[in-house]
Amino acid sequence: MNPSNVPIISHILESGAEDRVFDSLLLIGPLLIVIITVFHRSLVTELLATAYIVVFVTYILYQGCHSQSRNQ
Repeated sequence: MNPSNVPIISHILESGAEDRVFDSLLLIGPLLIVIITVFHRSLVTELLATAYIVVFVTYILYQGCHSQSRNQ
């Protein structure tokens, strides 16, 4: 099954910025919140949240630097 065939996800992917990584990070965020809610605050959930934030910020900064170098 292709994720783009799922009704809600297909609408998000179609309206997104044509960037699969960014769309995936946006979809993982709420799932991560649910995981933290279910398993409560623990070392594992804190590490998951920290890893998510680091990957998200790193990717945004990478895309920002990469797009600037293309524009010059």
